[in-house]
Amino acid sequence: MDTRRTTVRDVRRANRSGLLTDLFHGGLQSRQQLAASTALSQASVSNLIGEMIEEGLVEEAGLVGSDGGRPRVLLRVRPGFRYVVGADVAETRVLVELYDLEMSRLAAVTLDHDDRPEQVADRLLSGLRTVVDDAGVSPADVLGFGVGVPGVVGQDGVVDSQSTGWDSVPLSDMLRAGTEVPIFVENGAKTQGQAEMWFGAGRGARHAVIVMMGTGVGAAVVMDGRGYYRGANSNAGEWGHTTLIYDGDECRCGARGCLEAYIGAERIGRRLAAAIGEPYSAELLPRLLATRELPPAAVQVFERTAGYLGAGLGDLINLFSPERIVLGGDTGSVLGARFLADIRAAAARHALRRPYAQTRITVCELGVDAVAMGAATLPIAHLLAEGGLPEAAEPILIFTPRQRARR
Repeated sequence: MDTRRTTVRDVRRANRSGLLTDLFHGGLQSRQQLAASTALSQASVSNLIGEMIEEGLVEEAGLVGSDGGRPRVLLRVRPGFRYVVGADVAETRVLVELYDLEMSRLAAVTLDHDDRPEQVADRLLSGLRTVVDDAGVSPADVLGFGVGVPGVVGQDGVVDSQSTGWDSVPLSDMLRAGTEVPIFVENGAKTQGQAEMWFGAGRGARHAVIVMMGTGVGAAVVMDGRGYYRGANSNAGEWGHTTLIYDGDECRCGARGCLEAYIGAERIGRRLAAAIGEPYSAELLPRLLATRELPPAAVQVFERTAGYLGAGLGDLINLFSPERIVLGGDTGSVLGARFLADIRAAAARHALRRPYAQTRITVCELGVDAVAMGAATLPIAHLLAEGGLPEAAEPILIFTPRQRARR
């Protein structure tokens, strides 16, 4: 049983968090609208909004007419209160982007790497410095640096990725050693998922699975609108390493028959190369996906791939019964847009009828920088949860009348 006492600061933080979260996700709203949506009194809303305006966290941004009364003042989170940086660590490059609190991208840079953890950390820190300088922002005004990486990320920011050879890499500590900006490290499928849930094709869904297909394959499972399912040790979501075919093709992780061995970008590209008689290159798959008239042999490979993907989605539907599945990632978004009908048909063949009928399979909306954008939302999520308050030095306890009498 949780016996922690509620403090005045806890209540204030929770109330401010509700107001900030509504403003951030709901856009321009009046004090009256906020009172209705948060169930706070008008007086509490006015007092807390007044505090946040004085702090520069919230600003007045126009007027809206009311029924016969004075126009109501509209409020929003002030875009320039602070800034956030997000990064996508892909197989051979890192993408680093800087945003304001309106999620307008102000600067971006792409840097190559050879997948050694030390070089990746160096490129991330270099990218952070570059975008901060390019945007003319003080590092002290950066709320945090979110980084989306392949593999399993522990709560301490240690990364394990069998596919890329990373074994207990302390990435958070490596980055903190080079900057005072707060660091947030998360699995890239989950950061892409957060971006799509907040701003893209997942918005409004309470039960959803956001799928990422690139060289690697992963999924972010959102349950009851309360965040991602992480399992006991934050390892959940490695959908690409579930078994599609017993003792099938060898996967990069060392196992056989993994889903990733059939729908990962490199494996699709190699099957295409063999089918059409061309040498394999990383550019072959995106080039063919962008080709209007495909060779018949390539069509067969893509149709087979859609079948593999649909079978994997059928498993997700049977396991989680989501209301929405969003296909994303460099490969998933393009393959999904072009072969969505085939993918849906394959999913229908492998899922139970009723759960499938209640699930909508769609394509992501945010494009190739969704992982970096989602990573940039990690410090924003922290800001919203804390109500924009700094750490408290000394909590003030709230006692019930009986507790006060005992004291």
